[in-house]
Amino acid sequence: MTKREDKILLSHGNGGRMMHDLIENLFLKYFDNEILRQQTDAAILPVEGTKIAFTTDSFVIDPIFFPGGNIGKLAVCGTVNDLAVSGAIPRYISVSMILEEGFPMQDLETIVQSIAAEARLAGVSVVTGDTKVVNKGKCDKIFINTAGVGMIHPCGSQVALGRNIVTGDVIMINGTIGDHGMAVMNARENFNFRSHVESDCASLNHLVCDILDHSTGVKFMRDPTRGGVATVLNELAAKIKLGISIHEETIPVSKDVGAICEILGFDPLHIANEGKVLIVAGAEESHKIMEIMKSHPLGKDCAVIGQVVAEHPGKVVLNTGTGSRRIIDSLTGDPLPRIC
Repeated sequence: MTKREDKILLSHGNGGRMMHDLIENLFLKYFDNEILRQQTDAAILPVEGTKIAFTTDSFVIDPIFFPGGNIGKLAVCGTVNDLAVSGAIPRYISVSMILEEGFPMQDLETIVQSIAAEARLAGVSVVTGDTKVVNKGKCDKIFINTAGVGMIHPCGSQVALGRNIVTGDVIMINGTIGDHGMAVMNARENFNFRSHVESDCASLNHLVCDILDHSTGVKFMRDPTRGGVATVLNELAAKIKLGISIHEETIPVSKDVGAICEILGFDPLHIANEGKVLIVAGAEESHKIMEIMKSHPLGKDCAVIGQVVAEHPGKVVLNTGTGSRRIIDSLTGDPLPRIC
């Protein structure tokens, strides 16, 4: 680590370059093993002749209630989605809570009700958990940790790895980007914009399962949470050692999110999402996958946003609406702390 990084910064948790460096230079250095080295959203584990996916996550969002959800709903969706985009059918989750002394019981009950409701929608069971209460000031209201287990879908064993991606493959997303990050930012800072933005927080497992049930052409899936679409695509480009070309005019961004980002100076490509999945598939399968997504409520605004190319290997290039091109890098700063 450099002198600038001799202490943990907020940027180490933003999902971008500094978090990637922390994982590579510290955690992998001491925890290194074949499974962890894959750095997928869920670990794929062999168990008695079959495969399961196992994931864990922690949620420390501020504020804990935001338009479109709360920390409880977010905890379920985040865990379910990490399993789903790893090619698994989510089955069971744990929910552990760290509560600050003095936290309102009514707020806790609302959050627990949201966890239960979203778990039912996703078709998963909360099967274990833990509760700790700390002194006032030792925790910010409530932190939630989850773990999840799922069974690998028959067509899902490779979708987290992206090993079979080649030039000409198509990149798709199931809807508008940046909604979650902007909804949380607006709720936290009380900007009082006339535009109303709600989080896209949703469990994607039923949509993903529909796709895997009807298409064998999915080569990669990932939900672009912290660091946004740009960070996921940069990580993928570096991994496959090919270029990625995306098109500004086809990237779905709502008018409200676009307006807020323009006012605040944010790029929607770097803003967090909690109900979106990026999919890479062969061109011959992309039409089928798009039709499947369009028929699902969580995919009605889906779009093809780019393709894998031989040029500029390891880099993501945006083709702008004015005809220019620019490199899109991973998130380096931390414009939106604590969005999950």
